[in-house]
Amino acid sequence: MLTAVDHVQLAAPPGSEGALRAYYTGVLGMTEIPKPPVLAARGGCWFAAAGGAVQLHLGVEDDFRPARKAHPGLRVTAIDAYAARLEERGADVVWDDNLPGHRRFYSEDPVGNRLEFLEPVN
Repeated sequence: MLTAVDHVQLAAPPGSEGALRAYYTGVLGMTEIPKPPVLAARGGCWFAAAGGAVQLHLGVEDDFRPARKAHPGLRVTAIDAYAARLEERGADVVWDDNLPGHRRFYSEDPVGNRLEFLEPVN
């Protein structure tokens, strides 16, 4: 029986860890969490939010190409303020109103990974 999603893994090109750290901590407001040493040797970086309940792992892929459709859907609160935060820090925000019962927008990390941010409406 499935009980939760532990994390979502996204790919990134070799040498992009600095840009990823700046984006996921500085723009999204996540916290970098340490990778186990055996995995840290492979490169990449891991991030968490909401006390660790939300985790994104970025793993290095030599022939990296960002997915055009696949993406994590990240639930947020105060979506307008969160979108403004991203825009103030230089990230593109593309609003989409095609999901009933939700407000949502898309953005991309510095290596082109698509990210969806959404908030249910009452």
